[in-house]
Amino acid sequence: MKDPVIVTDIARTPAEAVETLSKYGTATVHEAMGRIGLPGPQFRPIQDGARIAGNAVTVLSWPGDNLMIHAAIEQVQPGDVLVVTTNSPSSDGMFGELFATALQARGVHALVTEAGVRDVADLRDMGFAVWSTAVSAQGTVKATAGAVNIPITLGNVTVHPGDVVVADDDGVVVVPRADVDAVLEASAARLDKEEKSREAFRAGQLGLDRYDLRPLLDSLGVRYVKQSDYLEGR
Repeated sequence: MKDPVIVTDIARTPAEAVETLSKYGTATVHEAMGRIGLPGPQFRPIQDGARIAGNAVTVLSWPGDNLMIHAAIEQVQPGDVLVVTTNSPSSDGMFGELFATALQARGVHALVTEAGVRDVADLRDMGFAVWSTAVSAQGTVKATAGAVNIPITLGNVTVHPGDVVVADDDGVVVVPRADVDAVLEASAARLDKEEKSREAFRAGQLGLDRYDLRPLLDSLGVRYVKQSDYLEGR
């Protein structure tokens, strides 16, 4: 474990940029970033239909110990996303309805955690969005110092405080704060390209022709044959 510390004055991404990223969603943002930024498919939503983005307030805890989540709540601002991991694997239910109530009172409506959550029915009812790697009723203790607002490893990615966390039904993607402007531009361009393709498909064009895939099929040795010829081995 790194030295126990709580960083209190993190730099954040502007709210307008965060809001725009939330509208693009994880798939578009991930593709716009060059297919990076995904912590992994193990981060699953406990609810359906939520689409959020927010500045990351990061928490590094010991397994089965939620002391530093209590400490982190003091550091959040409206629109933030609490991002929690542990220094070794844990599936304990480190977060529940009471934490969510405290966070909502401070304008925070989402959690991403590489650990377990509980009270999921209550969390859904109160509209608090969660992406976690486990759901468990197993309780925790408050005994060991960790850290708040330091760089953490979340699945496959490093999350710095103030990075933008985007999450929806497809999972979670992390946008480094320094890259936000470029990702916004690339995401807008991707949406424009997709809309043009959508219009073409509605008009009946095939992806094989729009994306010029027929030469690729040919180069891979793919043949068009009649069923009768195929059944006869020709």
